[in-house]
Amino acid sequence: MTTTRKWKVPGVVFLYRNGTDDRLWHSIDWNDCPDGGPGVCDINETMYFNPSEWPMRNSEAGAWKVAAEVYFKGGGRDVDTKNLTVHVKRNSRLTVNASPEPAVKGKTITVTGKVTRANWETRKYASYGGRHVSLQFKPAGSTSYTTVKKVYANSSGGLKTTVKASKTGTWRWVYHGNTTTGPSKSSGDKVVVK
Repeated sequence: MTTTRKWKVPGVVFLYRNGTDDRLWHSIDWNDCPDGGPGVCDINETMYFNPSEWPMRNSEAGAWKVAAEVYFKGGGRDVDTKNLTVHVKRNSRLTVNASPEPAVKGKTITVTGKVTRANWETRKYASYGGRHVSLQFKPAGSTSYTTVKKVYANSSGGLKTTVKASKTGTWRWVYHGNTTTGPSKSSGDKVVVK
């Protein structure tokens, strides 16, 4: 931020919708600002969104615009908006279970799980139905997973599919997220194939 006027409070960056008075509240840290200016102020700002500490509505997830504001000594302020968009996202979680363990080569392995999403208003995780989730497999001795198939969760967030047992390895679910919800990966469930 650069200003030719003296400021009362160093400038801040904030998120807004439907006009710059419709803001998403957050906590701010800043530094490198000359006392009162004028001059150049390098803002190092961190936004903290913690629904367990501050009330947040689920509708606040999604796209927000970015703006900056400074209050001047003697009165007045300046607000500048930029054509920048950020997405505030609710957290998601996945579980996994692959069975039977051990499995017989050539037979069927059933992989189940569930996708849930943080509900900021109840402060709990709730079913997130209809999501498109990837089933991934990592053979024993390998360091990377490969997508085997994609499955839609049912209305309760439940996931279920079958695969043929071919080799020992680890199964997991991966959800890639969207504009209101962050991505997530389940833990891995290893199945020995004999």
